[in-house]
Amino acid sequence: MHNKKYPNILFLVSDQQQQATITPESPCHMPNVAGLRDSGVMFSQARTVNAVCSPSRASLMTGLYPHNHGMVDNTHCVEKFRADFQNERNMLSKQLKAHGYRLGYFGKWHVERTGSPEAFGFDQFTTEYHGLEFPRTLGKSRIIKQLGYNDRVLYGIHRESIEETEEFFFYDQGIEFIRKYQNRSEPWCAFISTNAPHDPYIAPKELYKLYNPSEIKLPESFDDAMEDKPGIYRRLKSVWQDLTRQDFQEATACYYANCTLVDSQVGRVMDLLEATGQRENTIIIYLSDHGDMMGGHGLLCKGVPAFDESYRIPLIISWPGHIPSGDVCAAYASIIDVAPTVLELAGCQSMNDIDGESLMPCIKGEIDSLDRSIYAEFFGQRLSCSQRIVWKDKYKYVFNSFDFDELYDLSTDPAELKNLTNDPQYRSIAGMMAQEMWRKAKKSMDQCFLETEYFMFRFAPIGPETEKIASIYNRGA
Repeated sequence: MHNKKYPNILFLVSDQQQQATITPESPCHMPNVAGLRDSGVMFSQARTVNAVCSPSRASLMTGLYPHNHGMVDNTHCVEKFRADFQNERNMLSKQLKAHGYRLGYFGKWHVERTGSPEAFGFDQFTTEYHGLEFPRTLGKSRIIKQLGYNDRVLYGIHRESIEETEEFFFYDQGIEFIRKYQNRSEPWCAFISTNAPHDPYIAPKELYKLYNPSEIKLPESFDDAMEDKPGIYRRLKSVWQDLTRQDFQEATACYYANCTLVDSQVGRVMDLLEATGQRENTIIIYLSDHGDMMGGHGLLCKGVPAFDESYRIPLIISWPGHIPSGDVCAAYASIIDVAPTVLELAGCQSMNDIDGESLMPCIKGEIDSLDRSIYAEFFGQRLSCSQRIVWKDKYKYVFNSFDFDELYDLSTDPAELKNLTNDPQYRSIAGMMAQEMWRKAKKSMDQCFLETEYFMFRFAPIGPETEKIASIYNRGA
């Protein structure tokens, strides 16, 4: 198995980055990521499976939904019994190790509780568990003050140079690893994972200067009163009630500046690959674990609100000469599909018993529309607001266990302004989307969710025994 020459693999993972920041029309300056986009395939309809870090990162590594790998919440948020990674599960890193890869991980880990990448096949690593500190001297900043809560910085500008940032340090570590193995016979796989542009949105002054907050356009949904949305969404919006429109523009400018910070580091590693002649033999994957509301519906950060600002993620795969350059794939793609895709692209044996599917048919152009359906599951973090989300055709359905559901027609309402769940004309559509939700749950063996026959759980549009009534909804469509 090891006699075959496999390509190198480079994962560039940002944290909490909106997909909108990497599109050609975005005001966010990311020229190096744009270069990757133009030299590879961008998945314009990629989504994560969970809107917080640990579940989504564990899903990237395993190709599994959170209920199957066990990390259903962030490692630091709940007790171990409420979110515990199942170490016996296969992982992308273990599979690559079996094919003779040298593995490095540099930056934010947050996959499981031990912070021990060596247990999962990594040969060299530096993560947040190493107790590193990167002081930031704040210039102007915005503090959120609320009765009974500690004051907390939302956004700001720091005076340190790019070279003094955490992002520069971890990319340095990754660059050192790539140099170390550039002339070895065995292939390498490196993950470089930044904290940016995750909140608090504190950006280097030199990059903040690239943006004029007063010229930043707020999202179409910014003034959404969310009267047709679950009540918890409106309660969350009250957190930001003292912010002005200018505050949201300033926060966005800092967020964009941190995206540009990440991009500047992407440029460094790309320059290295070119200079060392490794670019043509390196598969590069650029993605984020989840997005950020960034003013959508008057919200910031991420969590319970199931809007696409939080779930739609950047996903670019680039390998010039081996996959198309400059293509945009509009088929639905999930973060759980990344591992099997990379393994197939590299010529490695895929993992068994996973929920994800290879995106190679999309890359080859065999699927270029919304022919696939994808699924996400949210366990409410520590406050347990459980949700299931389905994207299929032009529709998006959100099952909210704590309030009424949501249904959006993304073809006519991409900003998710009008919830159609109570519109009688869409009752059959809601039923069919719920039917797809149950299919996904059954296929992935989500027994806890499926076993909802007791009377107090019977509030989905239809129940899990969807085959019995499928013909009813098919006629209604």
